[in-house]
Amino acid sequence: MAEKKGSREVPEIDLSNYAIDAKVIGIIPATIAHKYKLFPLFKVGDTITIAMADPKNIVALDEVRATCGMDVSIVKASLPDIQDAITEHYGISGVVDNVVRGYQAPAGTRDKMAMPVDAPIMKLVDEIVSQAIRERASDVHIEPEAKDVRVRYRVDGLLHQELTLPQHMLAPVVSRIKVLSGLNIAESRVPQDGRFEMKHENRKVDLRVSTFPSAYGEKVVLRILDKAAMVYKLGEIGFSQENLEKFKKIIRKPHGIVLVTGPTGSGKTTTLYSALAEVDSQALNIVTIEDPIEFELPGITQSQVNVKAGLTFASALRSILRQDPDVILIGEIRDIETATIAIQSSLTGHLVFSTLHTNDAPGALTRLMDMGVEPFLISSSVEAVLAQRLVRTVCKKCAEKLPAPESMKKQYPDIKFIHKGKGCKACKNIGYRGRLGIFELLLLDERLREMINAREASDKIRKYATEQGMRSLYLDGLDKVKAGLTSLDEVLRVTELDQV
Repeated sequence: MAEKKGSREVPEIDLSNYAIDAKVIGIIPATIAHKYKLFPLFKVGDTITIAMADPKNIVALDEVRATCGMDVSIVKASLPDIQDAITEHYGISGVVDNVVRGYQAPAGTRDKMAMPVDAPIMKLVDEIVSQAIRERASDVHIEPEAKDVRVRYRVDGLLHQELTLPQHMLAPVVSRIKVLSGLNIAESRVPQDGRFEMKHENRKVDLRVSTFPSAYGEKVVLRILDKAAMVYKLGEIGFSQENLEKFKKIIRKPHGIVLVTGPTGSGKTTTLYSALAEVDSQALNIVTIEDPIEFELPGITQSQVNVKAGLTFASALRSILRQDPDVILIGEIRDIETATIAIQSSLTGHLVFSTLHTNDAPGALTRLMDMGVEPFLISSSVEAVLAQRLVRTVCKKCAEKLPAPESMKKQYPDIKFIHKGKGCKACKNIGYRGRLGIFELLLLDERLREMINAREASDKIRKYATEQGMRSLYLDGLDKVKAGLTSLDEVLRVTELDQV
């Protein structure tokens, strides 16, 4: 539907299916395209036609006219389509090229403290981070090599290379990041950790910074924590209907421990936040101790671990118990002290959520025993263990339904069809976009509690739980393959076949 602008109608287009004239991309600088969320389409004579999400933005139009020295014609397009087009056609290459051309390290300068951190370098760092946020990256890796510096983004769990910088730009880029995160720019021989905050499209984003000395200079990894990101509902993260109903029932118990397990990056925090949002009520006092606080949850008291100040998980948990809590979230159980206090909290009438790093659900129980927790304390406090992984989802815009290969049918007779992304602009021709969870939910019953008290091995616990209906990560993943949500390759990538 066309939108009126003054006395004229502004036509509306579907930019996702529009043939872009590559020759006009260079007419409008990337900075203006990013700033005003607009995109050049074509040029006829002295008039350039641009797509805008907000055709009424007079300031943007004036700046385009002044920059291009041309008349401007407008069409309207959706903001997501414009952002996708900007990412695909501009990326950060324009900014990088300008900085590289305009920046030269002073001759003979080797001291990192002497490396200038001027406006172009600041702009480059800002754009590297902003582009990572636009691409939904969780991490940015800045990696020095012999002749250049590789910049990679982790998107949907996997790294891909975004750009390459000359080696001489490593020092000022690292110095800029260190200044932002309050690190010592004169020290490059030992690892350092810090954090800083930046604004992106009117919202605050936290970044955790880790530096590490390597053969060719300091490697920097930035973890992106978007506190304003949406907290998902439990029904949106990948639970089967059966597991969803069971898990909702467990998290509404008045006391006990619910553990979420899995490796780093498996979505444990997202699941815990979704669980807190599910049980949140004006009648409950919910308190968390986290490292770090990844999302801000309204109505919930959240606190951050500060080891230097003496605020550890264990010490914070002792204080939280004096705050009259109903529900407590402990970011991670790392030692017997934290585990013991968490168990005591559950036994005195509190519902406790926490995480452990184990490969599967039964392994969490034996992990607590390995820490030194007495079996009778585990069996009397733990209500459920949820193991999880994240798999990439097939891109919805380019997915096609295909007959399963014969070799797959022989091994997996239930899989008749598969869904595969052909590759498109939306998924950067990868075929996947976004992720969802696959889960293994272990609910403790009387027999399992007896097995824990008897210190039974995790494989025996797994065998019994499977007989009682627990579906493994692998089988839950196969269900999602059958539903066309992901691929068999993805499930095999994140699970172990011996967990069938």
